[in-house]
Amino acid sequence: MKKLLSLLLMAALPALAQVTVGEPWVRATVAAQKATGAFMTLTSTTSAKLVGASSPAAGVVEVHEMKMDNDTMRMRQIQALDLPAGQLVKLAPGGYHLMLLNLKQPLKEGDKVPLTLEIEDAQKVRSKVEVEAPVKPLNAAH
Repeated sequence: MKKLLSLLLMAALPALAQVTVGEPWVRATVAAQKATGAFMTLTSTTSAKLVGASSPAAGVVEVHEMKMDNDTMRMRQIQALDLPAGQLVKLAPGGYHLMLLNLKQPLKEGDKVPLTLEIEDAQKVRSKVEVEAPVKPLNAAH
């Protein structure tokens, strides 16, 4: 009876979002540069949101978007990025991206930057996804 109850309870629980990260990379910096962008693709098995990120390479990591405002492209922080179930979401130069601020040291081509993505599913359950992103040259667009 206990096994049956356990199975029923497990079947009633909603599936947690599983997020797949593809092609992660971070743009290289020059001396004294204190910020850079991180880019990748994200695909979630269920509807979820990217609600934050962190990295030991930066003091702060924010989720940003680029948006036109009166004929001027502007970058701004957003609180969450929707990850619709089964759809590829691109974080790319000129669009959504992670902004690494207060860098602890310059990032050069060939370095690896650890990132921790914070994902929230439809039931407000949060999980973390660990990523190691290679650093690519300043002129990399992908």
